[in-house]
Amino acid sequence: MRTGKILHALGLAAVVIFSLFPFFWMVAASFKSQADILASPPVWFFTPTLDNYAQIFSDTKVSGAIINSLIVAAFATLLSVVLGTPAAFALARYDFRGKSDLWFWFISNRMTSPIVLALPVYLLAMYMNLLDTHLVLVLVYLTFNIPIVVWIVTDQFKSIPPDLEQAARLDGADQFTIFRKIYLPLGAPGIAVSAIFSFIFSWNELLYALVLTRRAAQTAPVVATSFMSGYELPWGKIMATGTVIVLPVTIFALIVSRHMVRGLTMGATK
Repeated sequence: MRTGKILHALGLAAVVIFSLFPFFWMVAASFKSQADILASPPVWFFTPTLDNYAQIFSDTKVSGAIINSLIVAAFATLLSVVLGTPAAFALARYDFRGKSDLWFWFISNRMTSPIVLALPVYLLAMYMNLLDTHLVLVLVYLTFNIPIVVWIVTDQFKSIPPDLEQAARLDGADQFTIFRKIYLPLGAPGIAVSAIFSFIFSWNELLYALVLTRRAAQTAPVVATSFMSGYELPWGKIMATGTVIVLPVTIFALIVSRHMVRGLTMGATK
């Protein structure tokens, strides 16, 4: 029994180390000089330097891209929750014609590979004169964020006992009141989780941002890839930019991790 627990712990430790090693390597490389990064065999002990961070923070292109990422991710998340939550309520509580087709449409939007739609979306944005704007990224991100919200929140709403709704109806509450005073408060953990995932997906998205933006609306992941040009790759600058991009989302996810677990498991305990 004890041997099994030890093996289980060792297995978990191996998975954690394997998962976190790329992140550790990126952060460590961001504090190395170019010579230490390119050294072979790899240098494990080195003199840390902040030169890479000094370069990216003195570059207005990086700070502007981070602001663009914040604007796009915040609006895409807000609109996804505002539009997706009522849709989840309808799918959870009502039976209507085409419900299964609508549900499949939401899920298929999330399953579709972005590269398949990149060219049509680019042409559509070009004809509508939306290229290199925040609006086009927000609209595109809604296509895969709303299914996430619907998927998570529908399961959350289904876990709420229907007796509460029936009791509210007997007291004369209309449908909007029931949604606002019963489903929104009790479904808050699931809504919060879906908002967190929407923000993370919008913050990290690269392909659409690379295709649809040039300079004015470039997001942080696009700027990080723009350093990879020519014959010399500034790996230290790239790794420092990657660390700056990942760090806020990582800290945010660690802070809300307890609420994420609660929100994801509530629908399974009805």
